[in-house]
Amino acid sequence: MKNDDKKRVRETVKLLDKHYDAFYSIADVAKKTGHPVPTDTRGWSQILVSVLTGIDGIQRKKGADLEDGSDVKGANSWEAIDTPRFNGVVKAGTQAGHSGNMAFLDATPNLFFVLWDVRAEGQHRCRIWVVRPQVDPEFRQMCSDWYSARAKGEIRSNNFQLHPPRGEDHDIIRNSFGNLSYPLLFSAVHAGRRYSLRVHDRSAATEGLCKRAD
Repeated sequence: MKNDDKKRVRETVKLLDKHYDAFYSIADVAKKTGHPVPTDTRGWSQILVSVLTGIDGIQRKKGADLEDGSDVKGANSWEAIDTPRFNGVVKAGTQAGHSGNMAFLDATPNLFFVLWDVRAEGQHRCRIWVVRPQVDPEFRQMCSDWYSARAKGEIRSNNFQLHPPRGEDHDIIRNSFGNLSYPLLFSAVHAGRRYSLRVHDRSAATEGLCKRAD
């Protein structure tokens, strides 16, 4: 691992510690008063990916989440009331020129999926998967099938959802149009008082491909 990569990984793990501390500093009060635990999963996910990859955001402008045109999706199962999913994975139902067709995938270098969950052993965990939608054949086929079904009126929703492996120790993310094993970029587990790194595979963002898991 190159020095820059090592530094970014260390900073990412430290950021995860801050996220954990911030979340649980208010969790007891939220539960006592009958409210969800306040957490900005979208914002935390984007910042986390920027710290890990070195790709900054777009300075609060509209558009992609990262300055290279990549997008970030996040889900958090901690103390969740509803079932967390990755929502709005591909564009549909908006005024953007690439909405509702494969042009969105052609214009997006990477899609990052960030999941905070709890392992069966009770350990809190954060994982990041990455897809290269411009070149990944299985992912593109799944999205193409969804766009086609939507164009035919077989489905009406604009929300393309992916169902992550909450509490499960595998990389299969599910959708009715395709269950795929996604390239794992990063994984860390909150063991004891702090997070510890389990996986960092930087090649996932440059060489990784989804695999059919039906």
